[in-house]
Amino acid sequence: MKSLSYDVKKCLGCKSCEIACGLAHSLTQDLFKAVKEEKLSLPRKNVYAVKGKNFPLSCRHCDDAKCVTACMSGCLVYDQDKGMVMHDESRCVGCWMCVMVCPYGAIRPDLKTKIPLRCDKCKDKDEPACVKACPTGAIIWKETL
Repeated sequence: MKSLSYDVKKCLGCKSCEIACGLAHSLTQDLFKAVKEEKLSLPRKNVYAVKGKNFPLSCRHCDDAKCVTACMSGCLVYDQDKGMVMHDESRCVGCWMCVMVCPYGAIRPDLKTKIPLRCDKCKDKDEPACVKACPTGAIIWKETL
């Protein structure tokens, strides 16, 4: 199983990971077409600057995820085999309890769809888009035990 981690000393705050994330989750997956899509794709990762340091932030797929416990519709489940929190959007009722209980503030509400956005590790790809896009290697995709 693979996980994402970050080396904040390498993060420039360029937000290339945010752009790549939004693009990877867009309908067209083409930068110039994606900005004209009716339903704009928002990134599941955000980069914050605090006191001159940059911090990429996304879902940490916690083993004991508070969002899974708080989810009243059962659309969030932790998949042991994949090592990640899975989100069944078709079951989501948009209560945003997951947004409220996430201790990292890594789940963001999409105000248009009422569905929370969280990192899915680009589950349909070999490597998350943010990892490929990071020019300094601050986002690390590695095998974990």
